[in-house]
Amino acid sequence: MLERAVNARALFRMCTIVSKLPPALYPAANHGSSQIAARSHFRATRPYAVSSGDALSSMLAEPHLLREHACIGGQWTEGHAERHVEVTDPATGALLGVVPDMGAEDCRDAIAAAEKALPAWRQMPAKQRSGLLRKWYDLVLANQKDLAYIMMSEQGKPLAEAMGEISYAASFIEWFAEEAKRTYGDVIPSTSSDRRMLVFKQPVGVCAAITPWNFPSAMITRKAAAALAAGCTMVVKPSEMTPFSALALMALAEEAGIPPGVLNVVTCGSANAAEVGSEMTSNPVVKKISFTGSTAVGKKLMAQGAGTLKKMSLELGGNAPFIVFEDADVDAAVAGAIAAKYRNAGQTCVCTNRFYVHSKVHDEFVMKLVSAVTDLKVGRGTEEGVAQGPLISEAAVRKVEEHVADAVAKGAEILAGGSRHKLGGTFFQPTIIAGATKHMKVTEEETFGPLAPIYRFENEEEVLHAASDTPFGLAAYFYSRDLARVWRVSEALEYGMVGVNTGVISSEVAPFGGMKESGHGREGSKYGIDEYMNVKYVAHAGL
Repeated sequence: MLERAVNARALFRMCTIVSKLPPALYPAANHGSSQIAARSHFRATRPYAVSSGDALSSMLAEPHLLREHACIGGQWTEGHAERHVEVTDPATGALLGVVPDMGAEDCRDAIAAAEKALPAWRQMPAKQRSGLLRKWYDLVLANQKDLAYIMMSEQGKPLAEAMGEISYAASFIEWFAEEAKRTYGDVIPSTSSDRRMLVFKQPVGVCAAITPWNFPSAMITRKAAAALAAGCTMVVKPSEMTPFSALALMALAEEAGIPPGVLNVVTCGSANAAEVGSEMTSNPVVKKISFTGSTAVGKKLMAQGAGTLKKMSLELGGNAPFIVFEDADVDAAVAGAIAAKYRNAGQTCVCTNRFYVHSKVHDEFVMKLVSAVTDLKVGRGTEEGVAQGPLISEAAVRKVEEHVADAVAKGAEILAGGSRHKLGGTFFQPTIIAGATKHMKVTEEETFGPLAPIYRFENEEEVLHAASDTPFGLAAYFYSRDLARVWRVSEALEYGMVGVNTGVISSEVAPFGGMKESGHGREGSKYGIDEYMNVKYVAHAGL
């Protein structure tokens, strides 16, 4: 096997760190209520220090970043919560700490705090807002290892990958710190000599963000940095599985000098998530909502927000195809497949869900992919060389098992993995199945785990139909050295993002988002800040 394929694991880790792999939005697994419930536990008591969290604190150079209170209007508080959400390590099940299980009343308080802070923040010169965001960016990078330890502990991804996400998260703060100074308007050539026609961009106002567990830092900065750069204030509700990453970012934003109420974090468990979300969608003060999660929840939020016609950005479920044409560089495709499938244990919205391989290169690709996948080391995030950590919950493991069992029952063959890892808990073997067909669950549903189903195809027309034959349209990948085909296929695929000869597509400078039932709106890039602004036209006559 060529060196590229042999060193696929090294490339995988390089991609997560150097290319700052992102995230994802989304999907199904991010979001199932049963999955959330599997790790959400509550206490009737109100502890302010949790002995089980001491181990994590001891790993941090700055222990104050591990916060067990929400932040509303600059106050670290438990609000009106009468119980707590326990946060556990998915690798061990150990208790890391607790956060308040807040409800609608606390969310209203946070929205009111954001409303109070809005006038001064939106009137602050863009250059000054930019400077504060730059300080936040500097602090995030200065505390990168602590933030990565927190993320690794509550989310499960390997430390090297967590370090990569912190770098990726910081890149959005840096990017939007600069974009804050570039929200240009326009001057329209007038239709008459006595008037001038101008266009301004203004902040939409108070915004709300609901973020997932799979990228607990990047999904917050990608939303909050854009909102704050535009002159908006924001209330964030992080996943109950990974609140500590959000609270650590909040602490650093406060340290950077971002004024009280400009950014707020409300924590809650799955039992209260619906009422907190309902408050965000129904409160007339909130003008914009950004959500990363499942399509089902996104549709519900959109329906709830219709009453006040809220502006929405929705990054929802995916079902990404990965196509290997007969003219592809097979070794490059294998390396790209490792990066596109197995990062974050397959738990990202842009992870490949279906591999379509031309019959002429099918056997070669499969052989090399199996070799590369069996070389991936599974383990706890602190172990040297680990490429895949645990899945987020028992429910996530059961879904992968269900997809494997369904595929095998319908004729697929397991070539690698296929079952729980010997480490136990929520660890699962990196898995490959061959002989996949359109009638299997893995074709129709997002697995959100380390399972790679491989489909054989014969021609371009056939695979283009199969690749886009899904309600989703977030990300797609393909490998080809035929330039004419590259343009044909790129334009034909019904996806918001397409990777050509690469398994890594995310960057702070590029627009992230999908089409069809994968949502609408874009995050990152020069387009991302526009999601938080209104366009105003002014006609000045009588001149």
